[in-house]
Amino acid sequence: MSRHSKAILALVYICIIWGTTYLSGRIVVQLFPSFLFAAIRQIVSAVIILGIALAINRKADLSKQNILHQIKIGFLLITMGNGLVMWGVRFIPSGVAALICGLMPLNAVLINIAITKERINGLILLGMLTGFGGIALIFKDNLSDLTNSNYLLGIIATFIATTCWSFGSVINKKHVSTTNPIFNSGMQLVFGSIGLFSISLFADDYSHVDLFQPAVIWNLAYLVIFGSVLAYTLYMYALKELPVGIASLYAYVNPLVAVVLGYLVLNEQLTWYTALAFATIAGGVYIVNYGYRRKHKQTAAEKAALLTIPEAE
Repeated sequence: MSRHSKAILALVYICIIWGTTYLSGRIVVQLFPSFLFAAIRQIVSAVIILGIALAINRKADLSKQNILHQIKIGFLLITMGNGLVMWGVRFIPSGVAALICGLMPLNAVLINIAITKERINGLILLGMLTGFGGIALIFKDNLSDLTNSNYLLGIIATFIATTCWSFGSVINKKHVSTTNPIFNSGMQLVFGSIGLFSISLFADDYSHVDLFQPAVIWNLAYLVIFGSVLAYTLYMYALKELPVGIASLYAYVNPLVAVVLGYLVLNEQLTWYTALAFATIAGGVYIVNYGYRRKHKQTAAEKAALLTIPEAE
């Protein structure tokens, strides 16, 4: 089997597995404190990933600058991003959470524009408007649920989580340490889990904590092994072997997997408006990506044209 075929299979795995994590999280947080479970999952994943990183490459960037950066990224991606989603799915359907998280690429574009004052073309603007319009369709059949304070808090928490994940992703892309990036990811999980443990002390109810419930143990093992360690490793491989535009296809598929599984396993509501919301959000993300490709081609063409202009005599 060729490297390209292996990368495609890795991408298929990621598309499916990361879509199932919403369902798994939704099940387990009904039985166990949300932030505490997220902290345990991430610290166990961190130990495994750090071990793998050091086995592959013993070099590690332990400079003060890099450690401070990983603390910041760990807080945004893991403590806020992962932690708030895990807390949010206590109160909202896993499919709804996945659809909101599907806006992450669009949030990242908005944040990048705000930071860099980047100019965008009409396609990018149209894609963002289309994607965010899909959110209105999510709530078409759930307007009455917004009067439920817990449901509303779950929605707000998931929006905040998606924004933090987007912000952390933008910052991380602008500061990349090439020394053992897998080790850096492990550090992010460590620092992020410290934040999760800290929040858990104030936000979680410990009155009925039982880690050894079968459903908790199995979901923890599943999320650590399949959702974190294997998925991350395979995603890094897919990203190396495939164009970024292909490797990022998981962002379109994950919400669909989560919505369908939520409907089949937990009897979550699935209507034509849900399907239309998914199509609208995915379409918006696609249009934005297409707009950026057009913009990059135009920029390259303009630079080439400038190189061909003869000097004035």
